[in-house]
Amino acid sequence: MARKEEHQEQLVAQLAAHYREILRLIGENPEREGLLKTPERAAKALVDITVGYRQNPIDIVKQAIFEHEGSKMIIVKDIEFYSMCEHHILPFFGSVSIGYLPKGKMIGLSKLARLVDNHARRLQVQERLTSDVCRTLSESFPNEGVIVMCKAGHLCMKMRGVEKQESTTTTIEYSGRFAEEASLRDEFLRLLQA
Repeated sequence: MARKEEHQEQLVAQLAAHYREILRLIGENPEREGLLKTPERAAKALVDITVGYRQNPIDIVKQAIFEHEGSKMIIVKDIEFYSMCEHHILPFFGSVSIGYLPKGKMIGLSKLARLVDNHARRLQVQERLTSDVCRTLSESFPNEGVIVMCKAGHLCMKMRGVEKQESTTTTIEYSGRFAEEASLRDEFLRLLQA
């Protein structure tokens, strides 16, 4: 554990040095009172919001797989997330809803939220975030299908560029029986409205 903490401290120090230089490059004075600790704060924030690079998503899922012979479909909806657009390094955020068809096994509900965070906490695009969550779930435990829907707002569209404040993006990915049976996709979408 001490080695992990030492590595994180080194990472923060290296990133802080770069943030200090970025402040200079944009015309700021990193030595002025309000900015003295900004490079270190920004470095710690970046380490936190990119923690997904330092975690294994399959390990997260496998921590809580249980026997289950019941439900036809399990849905966890509106899992909020925060991520950073890889194109502009600006935030995008919203919610993910996940449905799956158990095949003798189920996942602890909190692991679904942790999995979303794992994939969101890295430089990302919404389309890949959606497919990564679906693929990880599809491959990491017995199931008959997985469906993932993501809705998000992107600051790269709201505060720069086209500046469209009300725009949102929806992406959907599915596998197994959800890919084969439109009626299951319809049922999932209907249950999200309930």
